[in-house]
Amino acid sequence: MCQVEEDYQPKLERAQAHSVCRKCVKCKEEQAAVLIRAGDPYCRSCFREYFTHKFRAMLGKTRLIFPGEKVLLAVSGGPSSSAMLSQVQQGLGQSAQKKLRFLPGLVHIDEGGALGLSLEERQRLVSELKAIFQTSGFPFHVIPLEQVLDLPTSAVNTAPPSSDQAPECYKAAGDGRELQQGGALAEPSVDEAQTRSLQQLLGSATTLTAKEELLRTLRQHLLVHEARTRGYSKLLLGESCTRLAVRLLTCVSLGRGAHLAQDTGFSDCRFGDVTFVRPMREFSAKEIAVHNHMFRVPTVVIPSLETKTLEKASIQRLSESFVSRLQQDFPSTVSTIYRTSEKLQTAGGGCCEEDGRCLLCVCSLDTAAGKASALQARLISEQLCCQKPAGTVKVEPPPPAGPCCSSADGECGSAAGGAVCCSSQAPEKKDLQKLLCYSCQLTLRDMSSVAHLPQYILTEAQRRNRRSLMKDEIREFLLEEEEGSSS
Repeated sequence: MCQVEEDYQPKLERAQAHSVCRKCVKCKEEQAAVLIRAGDPYCRSCFREYFTHKFRAMLGKTRLIFPGEKVLLAVSGGPSSSAMLSQVQQGLGQSAQKKLRFLPGLVHIDEGGALGLSLEERQRLVSELKAIFQTSGFPFHVIPLEQVLDLPTSAVNTAPPSSDQAPECYKAAGDGRELQQGGALAEPSVDEAQTRSLQQLLGSATTLTAKEELLRTLRQHLLVHEARTRGYSKLLLGESCTRLAVRLLTCVSLGRGAHLAQDTGFSDCRFGDVTFVRPMREFSAKEIAVHNHMFRVPTVVIPSLETKTLEKASIQRLSESFVSRLQQDFPSTVSTIYRTSEKLQTAGGGCCEEDGRCLLCVCSLDTAAGKASALQARLISEQLCCQKPAGTVKVEPPPPAGPCCSSADGECGSAAGGAVCCSSQAPEKKDLQKLLCYSCQLTLRDMSSVAHLPQYILTEAQRRNRRSLMKDEIREFLLEEEEGSSS
């Protein structure tokens, strides 16, 4: 029988509030100055040593960067990339116990044109970044995002990695090398026509989610092209553990589950000769913010597409808000998501054929799915929605005037009877979709037109489509390789 006046449950004890007014957990002598996690107070010197050791251990245990190798640091000016630059400066200093042995260079992508910033505001932000870069003593390059419109088609192609980057012994190189002299190299000028074209390209995306994915893809292409042009084989990105946790949930929501290992892993070698490295992926946003505040690491606040937007404005913004709020009540949220991403591997990631890779993200195509997949369901839905009523007359566009761009005599080799030229006709959405992975197809679906895409993407799409048609024409004349046959 229930007794109202009796209390059967023990009284809950109030959790003891953590205080930094105690000794350091490492040296146990100095007064604690920062509390990173519950029960882990650090003094100032021990926290700095912990941060430095964590950064160098992340690079050292993988042995991915070899002595004397040219490494390009992508610095956006934010807290994470600025902390990465600070750690590289300390690692290459004369007072460092275990010096870093690579040759660094800095690159910054000026995205002010895509964000609609004025020319004066862009110049002010770039000047602040240049002041930081000049103090580092490393060679740096500031590139406007508009230059992505003039890239060659090799920006979306893979190249075999060079074999001369890995010496027989990892410690074969000595410490007596000289660092490159710092300074700004020749910077391309910003053209107003290119800025308008870039704004039209991002404006063709109808959702903020598609705009952010498109901007991320263009930035990636420009970084790879810059690394190849300058002779860098490694590209360091300042993505923290918190950012990668948000990115993992975003990729799952956008249908990039097959590419999680490449989008969130420590290294990403999808381009072959240029490898993306994420040395800051062990650090949380809190650790980076505390480090920058305590040791006065300079940063530059640059707006983004997500600035002053609502939580539900995009999938990326919603995922970030979800992780941040969950992290407040459950402090192990970010670390749990991060540890999950460490265990992921990409199946078939070794495919280096260009036809088997996505035209935008350069990952392996994941569209070879069964009839019961989400991709096939979406394609069937689109076909049903695009069907026209019976009796509708389809009007064909008139053939373009002028000679064929792929033939010297002005006659198209594959067209007859007044058909449209195969090379002068811009590809449509349906022609591009079969060259994209599932996630990039969703981004393309949210674009009103593909005419504003950079020319190097459209040219590569035409080349792959013509190559596919040629393969279909000669398929019956090819001999199939027998299984188990050796050459």
